[in-house]
Amino acid sequence: MSAVIVNLVGIGLIIFIIWFFWFPKKEGVKATLTGDVQEVQVTVKGGYSPDVIVVRAGKPVRLNFLRQESSSCTEMVVFGDFNKSAKLPEGEVVPVEFTPEKPGEYEFHCQMGMIRGKLIVE
Repeated sequence: MSAVIVNLVGIGLIIFIIWFFWFPKKEGVKATLTGDVQEVQVTVKGGYSPDVIVVRAGKPVRLNFLRQESSSCTEMVVFGDFNKSAKLPEGEVVPVEFTPEKPGEYEFHCQMGMIRGKLIVE
């Protein structure tokens, strides 16, 4: 009986660890309205910071990416749902502009798909 309890506790801990590390619910950073454009500064260094961005549908968005590393994986950012991508030279601010029309959650990622972020359109 004690072996069954130990196994159940172990399985429960494994499920908790998977949920905690791979499925965290992050609050997004809301874009700042500058004139008529929603704007966010995104730092690229081992990932995107912020990696969850909240914007409003129907208003232009400008995401200013600043890459602070030389990893080849982060040389580009891809917004597949918006048919946008941009090359990110190290140390330069690169604006990516588009207008999301429909509410939803849209992923963006590096060219290899290893580093990911999420755009939440409300």
